[in-house]
Amino acid sequence: MIRFLLPVVLALLSPLALADAPARKAPLHDAGIASANAYATDAGMEVLAKGGNAFDAAIAVSATLGLVEPESSGLGGGGFMLLRVAGDGREVFIDARERAPYAATRDMFLDAEGNAVRDRSVNGALAAAIPGLPAGLDHLAKKYGRLPLRESLAPAIRLANEGWRFGPKNAAMLGWRREVLARSPAAAGLFLRDGQVPAEGTLMRNPDYARVLERLAAQGADGFYRGELAGRLVRGVNEAGGIWSERDLAEYRVVEREPLRISHRGYEITTSPAPSSGGVALATMLKVLEGYDYPRLDKAQRSHLLVEAMRRAYRDRALYLGDPDFVQAPVDMLTSDAYAAGLRASIHPAKATPSELLPGIDAQPLRPDTTHFSIVDAEGNMIAVTQTVNLPYGNALVVPGTGFLLNNEMDDFSVKPGVPNAFGLLGDDANAIAPGKRPLSSMTPTFISGHGRTAVLGTPGGSRIITMVMLGLLELMDGQGAQATAAAPRFHHQYLPDVVQAEAGAFTDEEIEALRAMGHVVESSERTWGNMQVVLWHHDSGKVEAGADPRWEGVGKGSASEASVYR
Repeated sequence: MIRFLLPVVLALLSPLALADAPARKAPLHDAGIASANAYATDAGMEVLAKGGNAFDAAIAVSATLGLVEPESSGLGGGGFMLLRVAGDGREVFIDARERAPYAATRDMFLDAEGNAVRDRSVNGALAAAIPGLPAGLDHLAKKYGRLPLRESLAPAIRLANEGWRFGPKNAAMLGWRREVLARSPAAAGLFLRDGQVPAEGTLMRNPDYARVLERLAAQGADGFYRGELAGRLVRGVNEAGGIWSERDLAEYRVVEREPLRISHRGYEITTSPAPSSGGVALATMLKVLEGYDYPRLDKAQRSHLLVEAMRRAYRDRALYLGDPDFVQAPVDMLTSDAYAAGLRASIHPAKATPSELLPGIDAQPLRPDTTHFSIVDAEGNMIAVTQTVNLPYGNALVVPGTGFLLNNEMDDFSVKPGVPNAFGLLGDDANAIAPGKRPLSSMTPTFISGHGRTAVLGTPGGSRIITMVMLGLLELMDGQGAQATAAAPRFHHQYLPDVVQAEAGAFTDEEIEALRAMGHVVESSERTWGNMQVVLWHHDSGKVEAGADPRWEGVGKGSASEASVYR
């Protein structure tokens, strides 16, 4: 049963706590953090109390999530960071997405007959792209943070040495990947106990992870991408059957990109550009909906239009989108009023459009995992971060002595046109594998501002991320709070398979029958998905709400701290 996790109000930003902090502007409002794990939220609040800003806190949250939520993200993966800098209002998107090794080839996951071999792209060393998260943390600290990296990483280092308690989400995801993890002795040593999933509450320590963070704190990105650790990673990956080189690591760079901006119903939405597909898909869906007075429609009719918008946005995702450094995607066209009008013309107001009738690609997702957190500090700095190792526990490989799992992001490429990836998503040549290329992603960290409120939101969930963020935006536009937005039941359509997937409670029985009468195939189940984290700032009062998704009861945490205004 879904239960609400009420934000815990902590008076951490007192004048005493900030007495020794570097000079800065007086707080403007409360601060808030919502993340998928209480350890991580507490780490971020600790850094805010030390005088750090939202970006320092994000480093603490990110590094702690990589430790206590290894099924979702970590130093062996990557992510996207959406920032708003309070001082000048500037918004920037930091792309710390993984890159294909230089030795990667277009058909590296096909057998001699040209068939995709899924095990190669999701399990083991060949599935690992070059990690981007360590470079992202270093970039964030040097360019936007206030504290030295060692202070922002201190909570995660301490926790890795002292230990943290294995939780229900860790256990659920590990049970699904136990046999694959057992293939890697270093991974099994870290995460299994006598070859089995640890009992909930087991104290877990990871001193190797602490040492890698200490190296990152002392040397910055060079401590990870060059020198002894880089050499160890390359040797370990290649001994396990991978294709990494020291050049792959040494030449990795984060990229700052211009966010995508959308106006809708009096709100300004700032979201993710390529290589995320999320922002373009959101823009397409919202542009399609602009042609209808959909807020006034009944739930079934409104959902029908939304599903049809989802169907077309995901079809375009499959056809057109990829790494913008390699592919010239027609973003202006896909987000234009004229294109949306054309899509609307193909939507029947009372009948579903079978996906097979849309021109496109001819053709059950596995359990998705990733993580997201949202932060607003007392000065108005904001950051939304979605980070991942792709499938739960990544590629299930740990290089001995490093303390972290590697990703299986190579599966996020289109291994062959028309062949779905592990999340059931199709792709075409725009997202084909190429040396040094970043795979297309669904991660969609987002801001929304308007009508006296600003929210920071995002979620994990594989192919469902985009539709979850879309539904979250609509909840916020309808006046919902942070916790209600994070908890709202969800539904999803992704072009193929041609099915409306729905959580229990997303539709009433009558609404399901109405959708089926229009021709939709609706599958409703007790299974839930996603892990949305929302921070909502009310401009007039200065109050901040932090809403953590209740689907993993007692694991995530939203915290808000009351700001004290002083000159």
